[in-house]
Amino acid sequence: MNFKIKVVLKLSVSLLLVTFTVSAFAQKADLWLTTAARNKNFELQQTPIEFNSAKVNNTVIAIDPTQTFQTMDGFGYALTGGSAELMMKMSQQARTALIKEVFGLKGNGIGVSYLRLTMGSSDMNERVFTYDDLPQGETDGQLAKFSLGPDLNDVVPALKEILAVSKDIKIMATPWSAPSWMKSSNNPKGGNLLTKWYQAYANYFVKYIEAMKKEGIIIDAITIQNEPLNERNTPSMQMTSAEEGNFIKTALGPAFAAAGIKTKIILFDHNCDTPEYPMTILADTAAAKYADGSGFHLYGGTIDAMTKVHDVFPAKNLYFTEQMVIERHGETIDMPVERLVIGAPLNWSRNVILWNFAADPNDEPHTNDGGCPFCQGAVTIDHDAVTKNIAYYAIAHASKFVRPGSVRIASTSSKDLPNIAYTNPQGKTVLIVANVSGRPQKFDIGFNGKFAAAELKSGSVGTYVW
Repeated sequence: MNFKIKVVLKLSVSLLLVTFTVSAFAQKADLWLTTAARNKNFELQQTPIEFNSAKVNNTVIAIDPTQTFQTMDGFGYALTGGSAELMMKMSQQARTALIKEVFGLKGNGIGVSYLRLTMGSSDMNERVFTYDDLPQGETDGQLAKFSLGPDLNDVVPALKEILAVSKDIKIMATPWSAPSWMKSSNNPKGGNLLTKWYQAYANYFVKYIEAMKKEGIIIDAITIQNEPLNERNTPSMQMTSAEEGNFIKTALGPAFAAAGIKTKIILFDHNCDTPEYPMTILADTAAAKYADGSGFHLYGGTIDAMTKVHDVFPAKNLYFTEQMVIERHGETIDMPVERLVIGAPLNWSRNVILWNFAADPNDEPHTNDGGCPFCQGAVTIDHDAVTKNIAYYAIAHASKFVRPGSVRIASTSSKDLPNIAYTNPQGKTVLIVANVSGRPQKFDIGFNGKFAAAELKSGSVGTYVW
């Protein structure tokens, strides 16, 4: 009897050793694929690609997990008031299904992990409002009439349902304008914040963060002004770098400190053609001590402007806070993935947020006289019917596997096959590749001395996970 037990134990140990040896040398990578023709949309391919000892192709994307860069906060969309309004008009069953697929990870869930909210209305709201609107000629320096107002009807309830699926989702909030009575224009469109109301506006941010916290919604970060150099939207507000710097160091930073608020303050939140804006503020130590980092859009300039800021201020973080991605002029999935999902993190961004989450089939709602009439959502919501658009799949290629806490690692740069790699918190390696060459491409993925032969058709994007 004792002899039999020993034999079984020896056999079990041998089998374990054999299993370990085989798995160590026969590693396979799953491929999630979107094609240019969109006949495959972020679909797991049935046959994984296998790592072997020998190279098959001349082109190699080599992954070096020992060379690390920034830690990622997440990928997602702007949840505008218009997006939330459309969601709340859906039936409960349809809305729950949508939320689970967008923010969950089970099944087809893409695990969106970052949202940008609009403080008050943006240009993608049905109407203009702030949290302290008053009749012409009135002021409210003590913010006695502050209220989340219309957001309580859609944004807040939508967020609560999202948080039930993804409790750790990171949330950034951004105002499009201060209340009109605080502005030189005395109007939702354009104008500048009056110096005499700096403290009141700083307290406005504090009240917003505290009011959202009471609703169970934690604001991880704020930007001070959406597109501070753009006064064409309704609503909008101009703010020069000098004004933003003064507002931070004299009012907002001290107000956050006094209230014990840990919400990150992010500068700028505008295009890559003006990196001097945040750099001017970061050079002012009195303002910079309150700033976590800078946010960028890509409607102007080139994405490497973010690296220019990083190189001068490496201790400050970078965020990609907005870009519209719509299906027009033959745009294929490789284009936004290369420019944004790959391009922004390659230039030190900790996140990627696209504009915006949802619109209806007519790209509504939006405000008049400066609202965006062609801003397609990542999803189109038509009552309970949902259509997933190119922005949805662009983010999916990162969000499902590049989870918050993932660390960017080195990979071979390629003009034809732009790519980016990460080690995620689950210990997996994730490689995102876009074929922008205009022709099919065969290549090897090199990892720890092994090679996996891969192929992408023109315009396709692959996420490889092993």
